[in-house]
Amino acid sequence: MEELAIMGTPKTPAVRSDSNQGLLEITGRSNPENTVEVFKPIVNWVEEYIQNPGEKTTINIQLEHFNTSSSKSLIGILKRLEALKKEGRDIVINWYYDADDEDILEAGENFESVVEIPFNLIPA
Repeated sequence: MEELAIMGTPKTPAVRSDSNQGLLEITGRSNPENTVEVFKPIVNWVEEYIQNPGEKTTINIQLEHFNTSSSKSLIGILKRLEALKKEGRDIVINWYYDADDEDILEAGENFESVVEIPFNLIPA
């Protein structure tokens, strides 16, 4: 399985994966012109990963800002992982936010209400 090591830009997130550790990290900003193109490698990795997941999967999300289309893409990724949770797998979602940024905190709370996986909301 090919791992992700995508450098972030001022408009796109940095992404790192490690299928052996069951880890996916998305950090930075996500305000791209073409969200589908930016998130396609992440979606492909998740779809391949869920075919042979680790015992524990950890998703670390630490975004300073993201647009509506990025939000939809993130929910799509988390919904794919929801299937693992329903199979009884251990899924951990760590949602990091700046302690002064209530918008990102609220976004994490909203995502948690849509996806049937508990979030750890962590001030950074």
